[in-house]
Amino acid sequence: MSFGDPNNPYGAPQGQPPGYGHPQQPGQPSYGYPSAPPMQPYGQPVPPVVMPGGVKAARVMLYVLGGFQVLGGVLMMAASAWFADYFEDIASSEPNISAEDADTVADIGAGVMIALGVIVLAFAFWAIFTAAKFAKGRGGVRVSAIVYASLVTLFSVLSLLGTNIFALISLVLGILIIVFCANRNGGYWFNRPQY
Repeated sequence: MSFGDPNNPYGAPQGQPPGYGHPQQPGQPSYGYPSAPPMQPYGQPVPPVVMPGGVKAARVMLYVLGGFQVLGGVLMMAASAWFADYFEDIASSEPNISAEDADTVADIGAGVMIALGVIVLAFAFWAIFTAAKFAKGRGGVRVSAIVYASLVTLFSVLSLLGTNIFALISLVLGILIIVFCANRNGGYWFNRPQY
């Protein structure tokens, strides 16, 4: 049976070139066309966004500082009993101070150590929470990291004035976090379009 002229557009199809029409492989989009990449305004394709290396480093530094602060806060709270005994021994060695006053001084010393431990733990939570938000964070996460690192840098400088040589570590980490979050790559990462 013949279908007539092969050049007739209204006749039966004579055969199609391979790859034309519906896709041959499962999982491809329909109609044989690949899906278009997401587009920015003015028709430019959006490149895949990967966290820059400096921002990744700042995130790791926030986790490190937060971990050290958790350790420091827990140790401060655990050492409060030792400080209470120390203050009580000092107060009881004074002849003009009664035992009741020595207990009061010891309780105040322990309370101060516990309060400082809680403050250090709050700073640790701030660092860890901010670092956890880096992957999907916006400008507020960047500002939080910069403010946190600025406070760490300030307290590190004050601690260095008190001859604490270990404050150099937190000073360097604080400065690096500020630099990595405030530079152009940090701005690119935190101000990227969210789809």
